[in-house]
Amino acid sequence: MPYVIDDRETPRFRVARSTMVDAAILEEERRNIFDKSWLFVGHESEIDNPHDFRTRNVGGRPIIFTRNADREVRVFVNSCPHRGMQIETRGEGHGRFLKCFYHGWSFNTSGDLVAIPGEDSYGENFDRHNLCLVRPAKVESYRGFVFLSWTNDIADLQTYLAGATDILDLFADQSELGMQIIGGSHLYSVQANWKLLSENSADGYHALTTHHRYLVMLKESGKDLSKVFAAGPAPFMGYDLGNGHAVIGGADGTGGGNSGLGRDLSGDGLLQQMKRRDRFAELYGADWANRMFSGRNLVIFPNLAVIDLIMGITLRTYYPVAPGYMEVSAWSLQPKDDDPELRRMRQENFLTFWGPAGLATPDDVEALQRCQRGFAAHDVAPWNDISRGMASERKIFTDELQMRVFWREWDRRMTGTEHAPETPQLGKRGRVGWPGQLSSTP
Repeated sequence: MPYVIDDRETPRFRVARSTMVDAAILEEERRNIFDKSWLFVGHESEIDNPHDFRTRNVGGRPIIFTRNADREVRVFVNSCPHRGMQIETRGEGHGRFLKCFYHGWSFNTSGDLVAIPGEDSYGENFDRHNLCLVRPAKVESYRGFVFLSWTNDIADLQTYLAGATDILDLFADQSELGMQIIGGSHLYSVQANWKLLSENSADGYHALTTHHRYLVMLKESGKDLSKVFAAGPAPFMGYDLGNGHAVIGGADGTGGGNSGLGRDLSGDGLLQQMKRRDRFAELYGADWANRMFSGRNLVIFPNLAVIDLIMGITLRTYYPVAPGYMEVSAWSLQPKDDDPELRRMRQENFLTFWGPAGLATPDDVEALQRCQRGFAAHDVAPWNDISRGMASERKIFTDELQMRVFWREWDRRMTGTEHAPETPQLGKRGRVGWPGQLSSTP
């Protein structure tokens, strides 16, 4: 049985539910997807100073993310070359040396082995230079977003990101001083398959039903939700960015003080937001500024979501531990030069909307976990249907183009099946507005 049925004539798009429960499929995903993709490590602002470091798991492997004495970004496998022990267990820290607790081997932040207790006992031919910390095959950065690849057999990062670079530019351009990760991390787990979160992170269809209680709260607080969900001349739409990446987003942010799905700004906060939009219009042009002050949900294949609903930017990664269990990490990205009122509101929304104990994420977690429980019947109910919008010329945000983009790339990686794009794939195009211009050119 195929994993994906991509029927363009009916049209209909179906995905086998066995892909969500089969341990053998997960092992293939580790080899064919996570070991052969560019995976998000972190943002350069997390390690502002030489010898700052962060630790996390990327593609199922523990890593150390740091800067050396020359301020160069470095990524190492968090495993001592002596006996394999994890060198750092702290999530973050600062230090010129990374010292193994087991036998005291020490490394600098360039990964060099600099000290071994009792080194004389190894003999005069011992070469410590062959015992540096292991590095991933490749590490590259785009606009402050750092990625690694566990294989050399992969295109450079910008080629891999394709049209997603244009969307990352929208995030990075929101500050003249640069963007930065604020505060700590949200770390939580979900008893569901990891691919469900790739779907959910750019799914506009579920908002009105799954997040109904949150929307009722906003409405009762005085927010005009008709402005948020208005289907005007340039509504949120879905786009294929190439290589499995997709986005839903809008082009019209002329009402730039509107805080998207967050609580509205105060009078002073609204004024500061409008000043920022006017400043960016001077720097980049009105079309780019309008697009910037709209919102967007970006999914970079396979497992990075960057979500900007005007009320703040969330970065999210998620990795499978088992077919029905994933671990999620999330961070808040904000402009370094943000007005205090705007920063307070963005951070409050990060906690109250996207936080694991907030008003939206628990809804999503519950929905995905119920899906996973439903997949127990995959032998008699074998298919998910992801066909919404296939018959439509314009793919609005409540359609499912973005999920189909993900699954076509997933199927290509897993089975070698080539799927023709459903819509023109949007490569790196520079600072142009959309949807009008982007929908007309391949």
